[in-house]
Amino acid sequence: MAGGGGRTRCPPGALLGVVAVVVAAGWVRAEPKEEQSVDLIGKNEVYGDTRHEVNVYVKVFTNSPFLVCMDLALSQERVIDPNYLWIGPDGRDLQGQGYVNLTESGKLMVMGFMVSMSGAYTCTLSHKVVETTTQEETEIVEAYKFMVYAYREADHAYQVSVRFSTVHCRLKINDLFVDKLAKILSSTISYLNCHITESSYKCHSIRTPKNSLQYELFVNFLVNPFLPEWEEFCHKDPYDCEDVTNRKVQQAAERIGKFFHQLRHDLKHEFPTVPTIHYVDNSFSMTPIDSCRPGFGKNHHTHQNCASCCVVCGPGTYSPNNEVTCRTCASPQARMYGAKSCY
Repeated sequence: MAGGGGRTRCPPGALLGVVAVVVAAGWVRAEPKEEQSVDLIGKNEVYGDTRHEVNVYVKVFTNSPFLVCMDLALSQERVIDPNYLWIGPDGRDLQGQGYVNLTESGKLMVMGFMVSMSGAYTCTLSHKVVETTTQEETEIVEAYKFMVYAYREADHAYQVSVRFSTVHCRLKINDLFVDKLAKILSSTISYLNCHITESSYKCHSIRTPKNSLQYELFVNFLVNPFLPEWEEFCHKDPYDCEDVTNRKVQQAAERIGKFFHQLRHDLKHEFPTVPTIHYVDNSFSMTPIDSCRPGFGKNHHTHQNCASCCVVCGPGTYSPNNEVTCRTCASPQARMYGAKSCY
């Protein structure tokens, strides 16, 4: 269309389209579908795209970035008589709602994001194009859709495996040793409100290359931040509870690692009556294990750009426990986000 007030469309390959944005604790991580503009990150803004919906991931209890009711190309032009209509997931006009910040320029921020706020946020932008010579006005209407999902950081625990040599598998002292070891380790990390759970072991006979027979205890346990009072603690301070918890369990895991690095000294002082049990050098290993809160799960296909996040379960899916996946309902009873059951 000719005229100084007209809009020149860029070819699809030149558009800087962002397909997903992750927001956490005041910062934004943008994941590009084609190309990426660094400006999108620094301004804490996410632009729409008329060609496809834009996925946005917002950490619970934080504010979303500003959702901009236009694409990046249009934002660089003069827009005549713009009018914006924002509709939330419940189908209501968002103008005047207390939980949103809606600017005159059509930017929307959802504040204190909760699970129930997840869903489709759509904006209809109407503006005019004025032909320069005739001053003829044409109204243009464009729609932008943002799929906004609540997410949490995964909860972390650490699976520890370690081996000890022993005189024989049928010794009662083996049980006492593993039990004592778990108590010592729990005491070592108790100041971090973490503890040792699921302590177990198996004893195996091993033939060495020199044809001698030896016995080893294969010990396993979990470094766990979830003490009985954990839920009560988190209810008092839900905004950063998972961050504090994950930081503490990481510190606990590091402390356990240091313990085994100096284990020869520790065993000498803690187990002076058990000289027959020895740490097998370099047998210590530690593996992080993630879990999600009920109502959340991971999905590498649906949420590729937030693959490490625990994203709220969508309608028709649910998660009843601390697994890392959302289950599909046999029949579509669960119509809400974050369902913990299908009913």
